[in-house]
Amino acid sequence: MSPDYPPIPREALPPGWGLADCCNETFSYRHTQPPVELLADRTSADRSHPGLGLSRCWELRYRYSLTDRTITESIGRVSTRQAATDGLLECMHLIHESVEEPTDPVEVRDVLERVRFSDIVPDNPSP
Repeated sequence: MSPDYPPIPREALPPGWGLADCCNETFSYRHTQPPVELLADRTSADRSHPGLGLSRCWELRYRYSLTDRTITESIGRVSTRQAATDGLLECMHLIHESVEEPTDPVEVRDVLERVRFSDIVPDNPSP
């Protein structure tokens, strides 16, 4: 996919969300007020289940500001760019539907913990 082409069409985004960054290895979307950012970064799959044979995967993260610092937390990892796109869109819709005013980063994080990804990358082999 071309870096000039946004992974999620503008008309599919919930109100208040917009593309913040887009290139081959990463893309992110930001909510306008307060600033909340959801990111997808292509990363090494070194902690994934060895049976999958993945060398790269996509990590979804949540970034927010707290007083004078920026905090980034992992939401999950998925195996494909399309799964990352679908996952971020699901996160945006869930935040939009569940949080009246996303002013509390902890409330947003609690909502994101409920997201289930269909194309998730396991962290550890099964016993």
